[in-house]
Formats: sequence, structure tokens, C-alpha cells
Amino acid sequence: MIGRAARGGLALGGLAMAVHAAPSLSVPLRRFPGVVTHLPEQGRSVSLTFDDGPHPEGTAAILDALCKAGVTATFFVVGEAVRRHRGMVASMLAAGHEIALHGDRHLPHALMPPRLVARDLDRGRAEIEQVAGRAVVAVRAPYGAASLATLAYARRHGLTAAGWTRWGWDWRAGASAASIAAAATRALRGGEVILLHDSDAYSAPGSWRSTAAAVPEICRVIRQAELAVVPFCEATATLRA
Repeated sequence: MIGRAARGGLALGGLAMAVHAAPSLSVPLRRFPGVVTHLPEQGRSVSLTFDDGPHPEGTAAILDALCKAGVTATFFVVGEAVRRHRGMVASMLAAGHEIALHGDRHLPHALMPPRLVARDLDRGRAEIEQVAGRAVVAVRAPYGAASLATLAYARRHGLTAAGWTRWGWDWRAGASAASIAAAATRALRGGEVILLHDSDAYSAPGSWRSTAAAVPEICRVIRQAELAVVPFCEATATLRA
């Protein structure tokens, strides 16, 4: 007989798979006030953000592309991935990038009891802060599936709850560098938060390759629009003051 804890784990796993199969059901977190989908001082800047890492190959490829473009980004990392690839966090920080929280087990908060959301975020935040040696100041719910518990946790701990304005749809098997760049940079005016992924742990196998290949074109379009790239946590610091 399967115990209650095992049944709960199987149920959450099935729900996570459902959200993974249709992640557009949770985009782009506009249903909750307090979720930041645009930079507060829009001006002439945008933020590049990457979810789901660290990943030994995907994150390394993204870091290389960002270095060549001279751009600083924000990585929303997952606690379970940090435990496996601690050295990648050091590489991100050494390159000047920001680290933020994307949960511990990459589960959809909207489908979880509040106490489990808080427990997962606590564990992920503790892991990230221990490895990074600095405080986490922003959180983005896995799959974008935030809940009131996500926002309550963010308020309680002084974190910025992050959403996004544009994304590259780069988690899909059919995504190409061209399609990712086009979707991520559509009609940029300034103030956009752009979402991409540096890992295929929760998406199509090898999807990070197309994302890495898209980064140069994304940065070219941003420069052509005469916009600057500003890290998300830096750009939203006034919201936490």
C-alpha cells in the first residue's frame, strides 16, 4: 500500500508534469498584484533573466554568450540543481551576474498547500544563500505558477516577486535560436523583463543550446533599440527599500 506521503509526492509530480506540458496556462503572472512584470523605472533599460539552472552545460554556454555580449543577467536558480552543481553558482557570481530563487524542487506553487510552498522556498533559499554567500532578494515561482502563498512568503522575507514581460518560448522542442530571439525581443520599448532558460532539466532535452545561440541576437536587438541591460535585482532595489 502506498503511504500518504508517497501519494502526495506522486500527486505533486503529476501536477508538475501537467503544468510542464502546458506552461502557458500560468503566464505571465499578471493575476496577482505585487508581481513585478516590468522594471519600476522603465527608462531605456531591460532585464535578461534565466530560470531553472544551474546546469553544467547550459549555464556554461549562456555565461559564455553573455560574456561575449558584455551583458549582466539574473539567474533564478533551483535548490536541487544548486546542490548538484555548486561550482556553477561560483561561475555565475564571478562573472558578475545575480542569483535569485526559483524554488527548491521546481514544483508549481499554485497547486501546492501553502505550508509546502513555504517549506520548499525556505529550503531553496537556505541552499542558495549558503553556496552564494549572500542574501537572496528576489523569487520567481517555478513554471510561473505562483500562488498567494508565494506572495506571502516574498512579503514576509522582503523579496521581490518576479514575473516577466517577454519570454522566448525556449523550453519547447521546436524552438530555434531565431524564434527565441524574435519572441524575446518583440516590440521592446524599455522596462521589459525577458525570461529565458539555461537548463533543460524541466524542458525539452537540449533546449538550452537554442537559447545560448539566441543570446547574441537578443543582445544585438536590444542594442539596436538603444536600450541597456540592467540586472533584475539591481533594477528593482527601490521596491525593497
